[in-house]
Amino acid sequence: MPDIPPLAVSLGDPAGIGPEVIATASARREELGLPPFRVIGEPGGAVPGEPTRASAQTAYEALTEAIALVRRGECSGVVTGPVSKAQIAQVAPGFIGQTELFADACGLPHTASVMMLAGPSLRTVPMTVHCALADVPGRLSQELIVNRSRIVARALQRDFGIENPRLALCGLNPHAGEDGRMGREEIDIIAPAIAQLRAEGIDATGPHPADTLFAAHKRASYDVAIAMYHDQALVPLKTLDFDEGVNVTLGLPIVRTSPDHGTAFDIAGKGIARPDAMIAAIRMAGDIAARRLVPKTRAS
Repeated sequence: MPDIPPLAVSLGDPAGIGPEVIATASARREELGLPPFRVIGEPGGAVPGEPTRASAQTAYEALTEAIALVRRGECSGVVTGPVSKAQIAQVAPGFIGQTELFADACGLPHTASVMMLAGPSLRTVPMTVHCALADVPGRLSQELIVNRSRIVARALQRDFGIENPRLALCGLNPHAGEDGRMGREEIDIIAPAIAQLRAEGIDATGPHPADTLFAAHKRASYDVAIAMYHDQALVPLKTLDFDEGVNVTLGLPIVRTSPDHGTAFDIAGKGIARPDAMIAAIRMAGDIAARRLVPKTRAS
């Protein structure tokens, strides 16, 4: 790994499991070959499992300071500890989520960033995220799918070293709609988006029935699965890679990863929280930062 500035690891809500999994990762950094990192934020008087306005303020300040360190060039990327959106919204009105905060800090619209979940077995991206399932069909559009898939393809090339990324797009409906008998989203929206992506030189296939796309022999045929809604992406990822899943923000000039789990207030301080996802997030952020510093042309 080239000599790069350390990562900034924001503490997350100190009443959650963030401090303990970060502490474990820090203690094992050399053993695991993790890149250097700085922990941003102080637990203070936080009590495990008891979130307060003060713990939310700590989490928010650690997050904004970590972003500032990267923007000043003092750190090469950010790994964000888990936070409670509801708690932070009490101290920072208008806070939507960490991904949106990063886009704001970069002066970019929220649509410029894409959430990818990545683990040892699977990478997957949901086209729609935190909305009611009933609202998904109305939010899908050819433009949305094309724009977000372009961001994904570019990021896989730049940040993951995949020269010709293969995108497999899920259908929305059971059996990918069965030629319109179970819905027309595949015909009217998803297939035209795939055709446009292919015309631009992006290796996109589908629409694939989601109930078969995540089988082991299918996963070998693509580099990322593009899902149409939250659970279509996260259920297989968490089933396959629950303890090592990483949330990666694509499309921004700032490197940002996060363990794909929440604050887990219910187990905080009990010594049973597994650090695997935090370790994986630190490792992935270091790899991406290194690739951006020394771009690679060879696929990996």
